Amino acid sequence: MIGVTTAIIHDKRVSRKDGTYAIKLRVTFKRIQKYYPVNVSLTEDEWDKVYSERPRKEYKDNLTYFNKVEHDAIEIIKSMPVFSFSSFEKKFNQGTKTEQDALMVFKVYIDQLKEEGRVRTASSYSCAMVSIKSFVESKHRKRLNFWDITPGLLTEYESWMLKKGNSNTTVGIYLRSLRTIVNLGIEQNLMDKDSYPFGKRKYQIPAGKNTKKALVLDDIKNILEYQTKTDAETKARDLWIFSYLCNGVNVKDIAKLKYKNLSKTHISFTRAKTARSTKTNQKQITIIRMPEIDAIIEKWGIESDDPNAYVFGLISENDTPEKELANIKQAVKNINKYMKRIGEALELNLKLTTYTARHSYATILKRSGAPIEFISESLGHKDLKTTENYLDSFEDDVKESYQRQLLNFKTK
Repeated sequence: MIGVTTAIIHDKRVSRKDGTYAIKLRVTFKRIQKYYPVNVSLTEDEWDKVYSERPRKEYKDNLTYFNKVEHDAIEIIKSMPVFSFSSFEKKFNQGTKTEQDALMVFKVYIDQLKEEGRVRTASSYSCAMVSIKSFVESKHRKRLNFWDITPGLLTEYESWMLKKGNSNTTVGIYLRSLRTIVNLGIEQNLMDKDSYPFGKRKYQIPAGKNTKKALVLDDIKNILEYQTKTDAETKARDLWIFSYLCNGVNVKDIAKLKYKNLSKTHISFTRAKTARSTKTNQKQITIIRMPEIDAIIEKWGIESDDPNAYVFGLISENDTPEKELANIKQAVKNINKYMKRIGEALELNLKLTTYTARHSYATILKRSGAPIEFISESLGHKDLKTTENYLDSFEDDVKESYQRQLLNFKTK
């Protein structure tokens, strides 16, 4: 529109505590100038680098963002029959404040998870959002536009996280959360599908290091025969053994186990992890009731005639989702605390945790010759690849016995 001009300026009228100045869109009409923040602040040196001949990395990203903001402003102005600052501000703010900010979509999704009672998942996404927000702020920006999420930016975030001492596992967890938000952005037409930054020849989320988490059979025997010193230690050990014998069931599923899940010969339940999935993805776990399993239920189970009563009383029907999550976390904490002590007393080379029980169940079955398909079904995995990640290597003596077969002709 004739008579209206725009510019991205470095507003040095007010300095921030960190020595930066706000970047703003300046709109001029009939000699009146108004300034609109674009949620970025830079030092003088950083500003010069953005508009250098060949800006690099984040400076190039900033330049792209500034150009985008000004372009959107110009398009809004062109669409207006008659220009007024009030009409411009309304349209400009609608396009720049919330719906294109991935962090806002993050927050909305977390609130949705909480409303659905998925408190644990919401907590995980919150940690990811806080981390990513800190990274964005380290670049002197207050928001993360969907178009800013590029393979280059993701690589920068990964490097930033590793320099702060985080593991590849943590980076992977946080970036898988961000990937979900990106997919939501595409579904809501906030991001172009062709700009999807994840995948082959783009950015690939790092996989965590597969460290040894499984025991050998002799270790299990020693744990079973260990003389516990207190009731709390005994209960922790018994629940750990219960997990090991019951297909490596996690503590959340132990806590949610109800008497209606128990028949005379079997224990059957749907994993809490897949309970919200479609019926085709839900995995029914079936466990044969061995005498050792029954002994633990008899010892620690809360007697009740109500089929909907929880077997071990780790949680209550009256618990809020937040209280339920807190009780389950406390149960995990207690088991891990006492199992660590038991592991140290037995001088095991592996730290005993609730995860160790699950991995040991799968790996010992593998060593016994059980088909991977059976192990996968028992664990409730949706594919064999997930199961393979759980399976640990064979003991050294088993490896050696196989390797010696290479020279077996000597015995003939």
